[in-house]
Amino acid sequence: MIKINLLLTRKEKKKVGIKKEFIVLIFSVIFLVILLVGLNWKMEKDKEEMLAKISQTKKEIAYYKSLTTEVNKAKEAQKTLQDKLNVINSLKKGKATPVRVLEEISLDKPEKLHLESLKKEGTKLGIEGIALDDETIVNFMTNLKKSKLFKNVDLIVSEQTEQSKIKLKKFVLSCEIISM
Repeated sequence: MIKINLLLTRKEKKKVGIKKEFIVLIFSVIFLVILLVGLNWKMEKDKEEMLAKISQTKKEIAYYKSLTTEVNKAKEAQKTLQDKLNVINSLKKGKATPVRVLEEISLDKPEKLHLESLKKEGTKLGIEGIALDDETIVNFMTNLKKSKLFKNVDLIVSEQTEQSKIKLKKFVLSCEIISM
């Protein structure tokens, strides 16, 4: 009878199998390392791209903020100009323009009267001045009352003052401007 020793071939098969498994293990580890390095490289690249996008977005935000401030300044300037236009238009519409008021006062003012200040609050006008005597003040008030531009002309204060050894009358008048 012939005996075949199969144990030896099994050992050799095991050695070959172990070598194959070891080679597969080494290739698997190498493949895993390459895969991890590749993923790490891709993530670093994506990170750099995101940081670049973030910095670009921050620059755009700063640019748009500067544009916003410029737009706000332009809106304020436009509002100021519109307010000025509104004032001009209201002056054009009303006949009681400041020029017309000053013209009327200068025409009604007697020669012996000197105006020191005019104060306008709404439709009320305050007139301060110095006159030679009470009669001059009365003439001025009468002329203002006759005017179509003023109403409710009242004497608020009349007092005697002295300037350069001359006795004069200091006065304050109040009247309303009629806007037609």
